[in-house]
Amino acid sequence: MFQEELRGKGSIGTTKRGIGPTYSSKVTRNGLRMCDFVGNWDAFVTKYNELITYVRRRYPKLDINVQESLLELAAYRQRISPMVCDTVSLMNKLISDPNCEILVEGAQSNMLDVDFGTYPNVTSSNCTVGGACTGLGVPPARIGPVYGVLKAYTTRVGSGPFPTELKDGIGSRLQELGKEWGVTTKRRRRVGWLDTVIVRYAHMINNFSALALTKLDVLDGLEEVFIGRAYVDTETGQELAVPPADSSILERVNVVYDILPGWSETTRGCTSFDQLPEAARQYVLAAERLCGVPIRWIGTGASRDAIIVRDV
Repeated sequence: MFQEELRGKGSIGTTKRGIGPTYSSKVTRNGLRMCDFVGNWDAFVTKYNELITYVRRRYPKLDINVQESLLELAAYRQRISPMVCDTVSLMNKLISDPNCEILVEGAQSNMLDVDFGTYPNVTSSNCTVGGACTGLGVPPARIGPVYGVLKAYTTRVGSGPFPTELKDGIGSRLQELGKEWGVTTKRRRRVGWLDTVIVRYAHMINNFSALALTKLDVLDGLEEVFIGRAYVDTETGQELAVPPADSSILERVNVVYDILPGWSETTRGCTSFDQLPEAARQYVLAAERLCGVPIRWIGTGASRDAIIVRDV
């Protein structure tokens, strides 16, 4: 929170939940780890007090009752300790079991990745498939199929470049029908047309085996639907094959769209591709062609059963 205040107008729209400062402590090597927390309590208290002193030097306004905080942490420690183990050993043991299948679900999105996202408007961690290796201690060679998940349109929480953003009535409609507000902050998500430039970029990094396209039903009732297929730098006129690393360039690009007819019929609850309106089928096929990855699953509603599985 203090970091965001110091940025002033340059605030990047974080959740203000302390994620960034925690990662900063990890990199500056004065962070507190789980082995510290469940290990020798006196040693943990010493490290905790040292960290508080370090942070207070930078943020004098920090108001924290150290003793109350430690009492609260001690209660958590008693509850959590039995569940803590060496996850590297556990994961590699399970991977070696031929009867065991492991599903790893990533958080956030490729374009919020601290290395490959729209820096500095990113999260603090690796959201790519590489995060499964660095976060779990799983060897890259043991990673099996990688499935990308994307909405039938694009969303973003907080500030940062968003080339296909819709700031009109269609955007408001997608926000309402898609119930687009952040889980943590409850802020309304920004919405825009499907951007296949960033999907192809994500595919370069993650090598998707297939895609799951969700919330197709949110596009029901639109006269036309747009798919972003390329960027053009407004200063140089150059067409960009991938999102530029410089966010100031990404802020100024124009998007080249493929425009397709919309559909008035509902797709909600459809469970087979043939059930979809013809225009909706063409939208999915166009998205698949422009993304360059097979779309195997199509979400058609909030219900777990509202899904189409294609044989691709």
